[in-house]
Amino acid sequence: MLAQAAGKIKALSPQLKGALVKPFAATADILRFPRELNEAENQSRFVAYFTRSRREILKVQRMRYRIFSQEYGASFSAPFGLDRDRYDKHCLHLVVKDTRNAEIVGYTRVLPGDRLNRTGGFYSSGEFDLSMLRHLEGRLAEIGRTCIHPEHRSGAVITVLWARLAQYMIENDVRYLLGCASIALSEGYNVAGVQQRINEKHLSAGQHRVIPHLRLHKLPGDSTETNAKMPPLLKAYMRMGAQICGEPCWDPDFNCLDFFVLMDVNDLPARYVQHFMQPAQAV
Repeated sequence: MLAQAAGKIKALSPQLKGALVKPFAATADILRFPRELNEAENQSRFVAYFTRSRREILKVQRMRYRIFSQEYGASFSAPFGLDRDRYDKHCLHLVVKDTRNAEIVGYTRVLPGDRLNRTGGFYSSGEFDLSMLRHLEGRLAEIGRTCIHPEHRSGAVITVLWARLAQYMIENDVRYLLGCASIALSEGYNVAGVQQRINEKHLSAGQHRVIPHLRLHKLPGDSTETNAKMPPLLKAYMRMGAQICGEPCWDPDFNCLDFFVLMDVNDLPARYVQHFMQPAQAV
């Protein structure tokens, strides 16, 4: 239940509990980033917040188009070089900004489940049969169009983005976060090996499986490779305790394979919440 997740937060230090009631952008300086990163360099550098600014939303739509078209090789109509669709006006827009140059370097959008009467359903329903959602109890929200600037994929930006998403889930009593994690076919990942790793450790229970509307009959790569490299965003999902709900959907327009991801707030690992939000040591 949500109380379990709240308990994990309450078990942390008084400094953290105080931080959670403040605007997230004002608390980034007390977050500890992954140990492999240079803490002195990254503390306070990145902030995450929801924006309603039309200017900032245009910036992320331009960044989305640049990443999806140039890196993924996506082929879609994008007037003015902007990736935008009918869902954007109904979503919350979460950005990560680099405070050194005020540039937006990370993004995802959130579609709360109580807005489905406006959209006619989740975006993911265009790729998967989502009949399994009827087995879920509690509030739902979908994330999508997640992208990170190519110069900032080492961990810090993803960390701040996910910390803010976890906070959003807890503050808004969202039980399940769902969405698609994409692997660009142009990036050379061993997708068959990735799927095998998912099947071994991260596959959802049978009642939580989805059925893709369009599938590749043979995934690229070698399924016998025991340590296939995971894309950073997919790895971040799984480290957060998310489950992958079956085989991916092939999206020919975006030249990628989309894995349907489901994250239960109760499965947020306590160690990972602490890893995100442990107060930094005084200097």
